[in-house]
Amino acid sequence: MEFPIRSKAVLALALALAQGCGPVAQEPEPAPVATAARGLGVSGFAELHHHMFAEEAFGGGWFHGSHTGALERCDGGAPESDHARVRMDLSEMLKLCPNSGSVDLRGVPVLADLFGIGGAVGSEFIGKIEGTEGDTGLHLGRREVRTEWPRWDTLAHQQSWDGWLKQAHQGGMSLVVVSLVSNQFLCKVLPYQNLKRPCDEMADVEVQLQMARDFDARTDWAEIALSPAHARSIISSGKLAMVLSIETSNLFGNKDWRSELDRFYALGVRTLQPVHQLDNRFGGAALHNPLFHAAQFLENCHIDFDCGTTTKDFTLGFDVARDAAGNCRNTKGLTADGKALVQAMMAKGMLIDLAHMGEKGVQDSIALAQANSYYPLYVSHGHFREVMNPKLADDEKTTPAWVVRALRQTGGIFGLRTAHDETRTYTKSGVANNCHGSTRSLAQAYEFGRQGLKMPMAFGADLNGFIQQTRPRFGSHGACSATFQAEADEQARQQVLSGPGRLGTDFDEYGLAHVGLLPDLLKDLGRVGAQTEGLANSAELYIRMWERANGPRTGMADAASDIDTSGVAPYEDKSVREARYPTVCGIAYAPDTKVLNEGCRFDAECISDQCTSVLCSTFDGRCVCNDDGDCGASAYCQDEIPANPGDNDCVPKKADWASCSRDGQCLSGECGGCADTVGWCYTPNSKAYGQSCKSDNECTTGRCGADCYLNPTGTCLCDSDSHCASSQYCGWGTNSGKCQDKKSRGAACAYDRECLSNKCRWSFTCA
Repeated sequence: MEFPIRSKAVLALALALAQGCGPVAQEPEPAPVATAARGLGVSGFAELHHHMFAEEAFGGGWFHGSHTGALERCDGGAPESDHARVRMDLSEMLKLCPNSGSVDLRGVPVLADLFGIGGAVGSEFIGKIEGTEGDTGLHLGRREVRTEWPRWDTLAHQQSWDGWLKQAHQGGMSLVVVSLVSNQFLCKVLPYQNLKRPCDEMADVEVQLQMARDFDARTDWAEIALSPAHARSIISSGKLAMVLSIETSNLFGNKDWRSELDRFYALGVRTLQPVHQLDNRFGGAALHNPLFHAAQFLENCHIDFDCGTTTKDFTLGFDVARDAAGNCRNTKGLTADGKALVQAMMAKGMLIDLAHMGEKGVQDSIALAQANSYYPLYVSHGHFREVMNPKLADDEKTTPAWVVRALRQTGGIFGLRTAHDETRTYTKSGVANNCHGSTRSLAQAYEFGRQGLKMPMAFGADLNGFIQQTRPRFGSHGACSATFQAEADEQARQQVLSGPGRLGTDFDEYGLAHVGLLPDLLKDLGRVGAQTEGLANSAELYIRMWERANGPRTGMADAASDIDTSGVAPYEDKSVREARYPTVCGIAYAPDTKVLNEGCRFDAECISDQCTSVLCSTFDGRCVCNDDGDCGASAYCQDEIPANPGDNDCVPKKADWASCSRDGQCLSGECGGCADTVGWCYTPNSKAYGQSCKSDNECTTGRCGADCYLNPTGTCLCDSDSHCASSQYCGWGTNSGKCQDKKSRGAACAYDRECLSNKCRWSFTCA
């Protein structure tokens, strides 16, 4: 008999017993939920692929930073770094396969970089994509928290600190699928001294699972969900529902998979991917990054010449063939064990994640789902193939419309990857596709999924997943950079000129740097014009899929006969677009796109037409001013000053009496002095009689008592009686320039104006 568990403490005890082959844990009995509330569903969005505890993936030897505690600067990956690099020499690994001699593997870029150079240098190249300098191996410019990391392209640093997860929850995320992850190949290439344990994927999963349970036990705002009803209860109580998943290439190791599935289910796992990156005993993986071709090759030493994905001539590791459309695809589908695993998961009401599964395995899974009254299938993180650029669309891992149709028919959901490369324009989106790799690219794919495929969607961010994320639209950290630099510069400038403007958060310039910025991504997606209501309420969609898996089904959830893949604009190759830009030294650039202090290669890139770079981009520079007009009303262009700021830097204009050499340096617009080499700023006619002054022009009286050399600061003097009170006159002689009180009758005088009576008699006394 099974007993409901009513507290986290009891749940933890039950899970511990389950690990030791004790009774299977049940979810806590859900609190009653009002019928009206159930009808409306839970609120908030879902993130379907999140590696919260990946610091312990790959033998614990890759990531910098913990999911809890303080975030600290790193050593920049400099050898001997404790993270984010591979061993200095990996060439011996290739010698494990004797038939590699028939192929010159030095011609495979990823292998040349990884196995040829190796270590802190070679692995840096693996992390490089358009718009980034990489973040593996050496990342000396990514040491400092907040100013240098996290940002959208920091692969080696924590993106799921618990403070950021709470920030995401407070911003609207109500359900997250936490994927316990590892990959043995990525562990084996790390320096031995960096590893916490021997390379064993399932050992890493066990550690992460315990971390998830510990997090659940100590956290009052998040809880592991064990059923759809439990998830509803968690969310309705204002907490974050966490669903546990597994993503490994060697699922369950060499152990009996049935007992392992039972054990992990008892420990709270409710979804998993049968296949990840490499072929395993359950099925074939979708062809993807050449890095994993190398990993598969090191396992089976197979080189396939039927068609090429590693290079145009061959494929490493995988058994491939061309499909009816001429595409190179993995020939391995679900094995007998794979089909049995999927069937066993269905019997438990577990959710089956098709991400990373090859197309033949997907077809096999769809057939099993149909045979089980259209059991729901989903993709936790993926790209819609038809709207992606040709290079990415060629990957077997992208999801074509025929798979989407099957997912809809089963009642599944799609986790949209936030790691967006260049995306083709979906003309029905209503969103200008003019910032490649940003939310504008994501909007093309999302609207294609919403309007064309009509697919229920959530986020599939894959944070801490060894990938770059959504780029920013503003700033100097890779804005709009998914294609080539000239186009990125032009598009980033367009964001400033035409908007919409900044959110006012780190997302503006750092992109999707961590999980706490997912709400900002959602907000910016809406600001650029996407209709995000369904995405914003995707937690309900996920739970409905889960309920369908656990409840009686009467057949197809949705006929999915209304899919429309039209409206995707033809793709124009990057090389064609790049050829339209002017060039300097053979390098394309976008004229007048860089503002002051932004990085530049050539003068013409700068709005000011002045860049500090060395000719032909030997060294990149920054845009500086050419004249005062480049600096705005409150600054001037400094010249001939060997300092910091220095020549051609905009500096604030000077207040009165600050030294100056020309009018443009002064807030008042006036610079004066005794000689060409001595000057100060002043405001004409700004000082009244008696106030301190340095120049006649400062005084409303037109006269200052200063002397350039003997007495550089004086007071404003009178120059006529009008500058004095009505009862005074402007003195002369020893009282020259000083207002004097007018004199009474009989007082000595020289002029009428000295007397109160305004009459000085011939006797030189006042009348």
